[in-house]
Amino acid sequence: MIDKRYLVRRFLLMVVSLFTVITILFFLFRMVPGGPMSAIMSPRMSPEAKRQVAEQFGLNEPLWKQYLLYMQNVLQLDFGRSFYYSRPVTTIIADRFINTMSMMLTAFLISYTVGVYFGAHLGWIRGSGKERAGMLVVLFVRSLPVFWTGMIVLYVFAFHLNLFPLGGMRSVNANYSGTVEKLLSPDFLYHLALPVFTLCTYYTGLPLLLMRNNLLEVLSEDYIDTARAKGLSNRRILFNHAARNAVLPVITAFAIAIGFAVGGQVLIETVFSWPGLGREMVQAALRSDYPLAQGAFALLSVIVITMNFVADVTYTILDPRVKLGGE
Repeated sequence: MIDKRYLVRRFLLMVVSLFTVITILFFLFRMVPGGPMSAIMSPRMSPEAKRQVAEQFGLNEPLWKQYLLYMQNVLQLDFGRSFYYSRPVTTIIADRFINTMSMMLTAFLISYTVGVYFGAHLGWIRGSGKERAGMLVVLFVRSLPVFWTGMIVLYVFAFHLNLFPLGGMRSVNANYSGTVEKLLSPDFLYHLALPVFTLCTYYTGLPLLLMRNNLLEVLSEDYIDTARAKGLSNRRILFNHAARNAVLPVITAFAIAIGFAVGGQVLIETVFSWPGLGREMVQAALRSDYPLAQGAFALLSVIVITMNFVADVTYTILDPRVKLGGE
């Protein structure tokens, strides 16, 4: 059972980290040359027009007052209106967030499932020709730039064989009445296939290598020798005893990876023209759309820090041998 004092300390540390990151984001976007004013005002605007625009976005207030208003709005999940889209930032981020997570979560679930299974298998047959060949393939694929792999996949399966679309998230004539209908539609899954396949070829390597290395340590434990002495089958020893303990660090890595998945794979989203959050963050920064960029980075920070907290707590639950709070 987890010590409540440990949970409180970790939670308070998470809150302080979030407060620090969001504060840095506020001042960072106001330290760029020209600040937010340069993105929304034209030199040809009259002084009266500039004053009205500044009042509309609250940029005429002192910096400390802007900061207090900003923090108040953040607590209410209000990040203002996008300069480029003229829509609430929260609405834009929610839409891009769903697009990104539909791709990244699918890729991570497949990658970690396949990676854990084959990592355990490679660890069990260590030293064999199959293990050496498998490691060679994994390390080779893992070393390839993911955007390069995406372009090769796109060329072969979309351009050359014409089996999948060249990019985007839907066909021209596709219309969805809601998010659930979109995520379950064959057309959406058809467009999702190539980005997910590309991500899986890259991300499968991490859980596979983690699982293999952890299993090699577990196989040297005394309880594995005891299981063998009892006459248990190799499959039962592998999955019921060895893999159950070796998978713990992989679960932690998965939780942390989910946090970073919120930012998406900018290169993959660009290669496949996928309207995700990572691609939108880059475009918002290039357009000087500070409210949208600020809101997207804030969401990414919240998810990453929160998932690190979840990973830490989950590991202590799954492995009671871990000492809490340095005790």
